[in-house]
Amino acid sequence: MESKNPVFNRSRQQPGAWAPPAPTPDQLQHMYDSPSYAPPAGPAYRTMTIDDVVVRGFMTLGTLIAAAAAAWYFQVPMAVAVGAAIVALVLGLIASFKQSTSPALILAYAAFQGVFLGAISSLFESFFNGIVLQAILGTAFAFGGVLAVYSLRIVRVTPKLTKFVIAAAIAAIGLMVVNLLVGFFVDGGIGIRTDSPLGWIFSIAMILLGCFFLLLDFDAVEQGVKQGAPEKFAWQCAFGLTLSLVWIYLEVLRFISYFSGND
Repeated sequence: MESKNPVFNRSRQQPGAWAPPAPTPDQLQHMYDSPSYAPPAGPAYRTMTIDDVVVRGFMTLGTLIAAAAAAWYFQVPMAVAVGAAIVALVLGLIASFKQSTSPALILAYAAFQGVFLGAISSLFESFFNGIVLQAILGTAFAFGGVLAVYSLRIVRVTPKLTKFVIAAAIAAIGLMVVNLLVGFFVDGGIGIRTDSPLGWIFSIAMILLGCFFLLLDFDAVEQGVKQGAPEKFAWQCAFGLTLSLVWIYLEVLRFISYFSGND
């Protein structure tokens, strides 16, 4: 029976038309042995490890500490320190909202923040002898305690907890802004930054809030490693840890000052 397919008819009508060669037995065996499913290729980038976060964290904190030591040694004026704090705030907001992994941006934030910390620490030390060392030790104990709590899973980071911490931070910042504005008209503002029971409670709440942010930072590191985040994400983790430690240090410094006598 003659085929109605024009291709087959054409090949019959035209002598010498090309036809594919028949496969050899070896080719048939190779086709049979080949897997029908090829597993997906791995990521084209190196994934983040805990060591990456540790190294970037030491680099970021090292930059901050070096800038703080320089500001302390050279007695940077408070006007310059406040300007550095504003620059650090802008760089920190950019790094936070853009989830930036740029080493230059994060190290620049650490440097400007370090200038402010060095100047403000020197100022506190001039009024309260030994307070800076106490604040550093308090911050270190807070870091170790939160790390132990997270490692032992005493407090688990959940989406609900994350929302609560962020909402608390927004509320706290709002209160501080209101206190600042009221302070232009009333001495002490609404009292949350004064040496009073209300001020003590607010400082404790701010220290605890910083510790909760450390919990979120530890969880971000663990999830990043588990999910195979790219190596550069370690910079964002280092930035988050530095931000939380700066928050805790400043709040511990203020809280201790309430109970330190002038020399």
